[in-house]
Amino acid sequence: MDKELTEKFFDILHEELVPALGCTEPIAIALASAKARDVLGRIPEHIIAKCSGNLIKNVKSVIVPNTENLVGIEASAIVGAVGGDFSKGMEVLSTVTHEQLEYAKKLYAAKICEVELLDTPLNLHLIICADAGNDHVEVEIRNLHDNITRIEKNGKIIYDAKENDGLYYGVLTDRSILSFDRIYDFAVNTPLERLKAVFSEQIEDNMRIAEEGLTGKYGVGIGTSIISNEDSVAAKIKGYAAAASEARMSGCIMPVITNSGSGNQGIAASIPVIVYAREKGIGEEQLYRALALSNLLTIYQKTFIGRLSAFCGAVSATAASGGAITFLAGGTPDQIKMTLINALANVSGIVCDGAKASCGAKISAGLDAAITGHYLAMDGKFYQPHTGILQSDIDQTISAVGRMAMEGMRDTDKVILKIMLGE
Repeated sequence: MDKELTEKFFDILHEELVPALGCTEPIAIALASAKARDVLGRIPEHIIAKCSGNLIKNVKSVIVPNTENLVGIEASAIVGAVGGDFSKGMEVLSTVTHEQLEYAKKLYAAKICEVELLDTPLNLHLIICADAGNDHVEVEIRNLHDNITRIEKNGKIIYDAKENDGLYYGVLTDRSILSFDRIYDFAVNTPLERLKAVFSEQIEDNMRIAEEGLTGKYGVGIGTSIISNEDSVAAKIKGYAAAASEARMSGCIMPVITNSGSGNQGIAASIPVIVYAREKGIGEEQLYRALALSNLLTIYQKTFIGRLSAFCGAVSATAASGGAITFLAGGTPDQIKMTLINALANVSGIVCDGAKASCGAKISAGLDAAITGHYLAMDGKFYQPHTGILQSDIDQTISAVGRMAMEGMRDTDKVILKIMLGE
């Protein structure tokens, strides 16, 4: 891989592997609300949170971190406006004080925030409208959780982002350079020290929240149940990853290194690889190379799917981590491709019905498929092209799954939202 392409791959990794405190959808709302307060110059007296259907779906059932178990869009917007620190990005709620939270609870009880369904073709789209006295501010986020595209005060535009058509979502490095062969080349041949600089924080942060999740304080304690009932490396892989997700969805205030805008995807792309390497006594260099492979394969798949959809993103990330496990086990590039194909042939039908504690169970299910796919691949077995949605090679298969998720599941997404809203 030439130097220019290598640097673009690093740009992609830096863009996609971002620390976030809590589920990224409520955090996006809190981020926009914190910015609105800064522009307004004081805490709003009234807020309207206009959100796309996918945002409503993903915020409805998840606990907002640092809020003592508050849930929902209203809580995200109000706490962001009262105590959010916009300069901290996706960790905007990390410094909320007890006094700020108590005041936010009073505003929450007073119902100063309304929620509206935003009529938009975009899956990730929100507008925070904040009022205080005679002042009115609007902050708009589109496509990416922290991508503020418009700020308006009292009818005057003070910021308007101009999208660059040559970039992914208009703001990120072009993703058309990604392919399986290029990703494998990058993972295998990039100097180790450069990979360590990218992935060390992911190992530290994501494993820390996994250990926290295994304390049993969160949700149903899925991680401990898996590990206590099955003594195997596969059980530890599933248990640690599921526990990290469950803690995050249940309000744990530890940050996670995300992948493609999702903490659960960051967890599923990294923890299984880390646990497998540690359990098998595999050295540092191979671990970092496997993490590069897994994370980039996740990003590659999500490029075709988009940030939010009715397709569970854990499927993409667990399939990628399964491929990285095959790499760690000494598998060839063809066997890594087989692992991905086998996993995607199995669980590509898992739907996303919002962010919540049971996302950990979906990660576990995805890892079951990934591990089975790995076993088959190591035996040289894989599901044949043109059976179901499988195509003639891995790149075409990834594209086909993305098409199914982005185009084919639009109506599914609408029905899921209606069910969740009791319609």
